[in-house]
Amino acid sequence: MESGPAIFAGAAFTLFGGALLLWTTVRALHREPVAHGIPPRAAVALTSLSGAVFLTLGVWCFGRL
Repeated sequence: MESGPAIFAGAAFTLFGGALLLWTTVRALHREPVAHGIPPRAAVALTSLSGAVFLTLGVWCFGRL
């Protein structure tokens, strides 16, 4: 019973983190803005860090099963 929420949370965090990292990479490679009103280097760094944190959190959730 307790593994259901862990699987859902792990899947949600992993998918969101991976998608955020992929989106950031594609935007940066095409030299398009990642976030409006923020310097490009800061936006790429912040979104990459956030994506890595969410991906790590998802893997941690799966590891708790």
